[in-house]
Amino acid sequence: MGLQTDPAFQDLFITNIKKYGTNYGASRNSNVRLTVFERAEAQLAKIVGSAACTTLSSGYLAGQFVAKQFNQPHYSCFYAPNTHSALVTQDERCFDNYDDLNTVVRNSLTENPAITPVVFLDSIDFSGRNYPDFDGVKLLPLSKIIIVIDDSHGIGIVGHHGGGIFQSVSQLKPKELVVCASLGKGFGIQAGALFGSKPRMQQFSETNFFGGASPAAPAAMGTFLQAEGIYQDKRQLLAEKTDLFLSELNDSSRFSFMKGHPVFSFSDISLTNYLGDKQVVVTNFPYPSEGATVMSRIVISAAHTSGDISALAKLINAYRS
Repeated sequence: MGLQTDPAFQDLFITNIKKYGTNYGASRNSNVRLTVFERAEAQLAKIVGSAACTTLSSGYLAGQFVAKQFNQPHYSCFYAPNTHSALVTQDERCFDNYDDLNTVVRNSLTENPAITPVVFLDSIDFSGRNYPDFDGVKLLPLSKIIIVIDDSHGIGIVGHHGGGIFQSVSQLKPKELVVCASLGKGFGIQAGALFGSKPRMQQFSETNFFGGASPAAPAAMGTFLQAEGIYQDKRQLLAEKTDLFLSELNDSSRFSFMKGHPVFSFSDISLTNYLGDKQVVVTNFPYPSEGATVMSRIVISAAHTSGDISALAKLINAYRS
């Protein structure tokens, strides 16, 4: 969204730092409580379409938090293809495909009917298997399982008013849906959030994990509450820049991408090197560890000018593998 360097967004953040200070190191369960957290959580829940929301200091912490809560004897945990490490508390293996995942989950329900399966996945895993249609998820016995989704790459960008995928996945009617997300990508603030039912969010907020962790900076929460107009403008601008990129490409088939999302993945290292020689830097590194597969992605930002986008498309059109 290009928010980190946007002057109006920076001014809001600075104003809120002056109001709330640079950080708040106390527990959310302290006797001194700031209402900005509850107000921000209510607004986030409204945008996303969930009954309730709980915020933490980062998206990764939010993922680890929810994963830890379901790593209990009365749940069995399963990991869809390409599930982010934020949702994994141990060295668990992700399934290679949804067909195998579906078979194992159904067998688990038959063999252990008293234990509820929990399936973890990323909303946008850059393979196109999940967002926007979630065809693999639809194979699962949804009415009998809990779905936990990391929507860090979706919230703030996709969905109605940047609400992400909560409402669309809710329509699939899983037994329960919990969504976690970083607010750093789509909303430009250092914070994480959890979305779900009021009883589940209440349960989370009563844990030692939640009570022992410092919250997100209140200045970040205050900025989020005041930046709605900026978010709307940036989201529209990002959509226009993404459409411009696609319209000026001669051939988009070399990229893997999802409609409405501004990230274009590819596996041609020669293209990465070619763009680098032309002073264009793309995301290109092993993720999440040195032993992982190298990911190459072009990420369109609302901060890019139309000239930037046209120049990039022109370079790609001229590339010959």
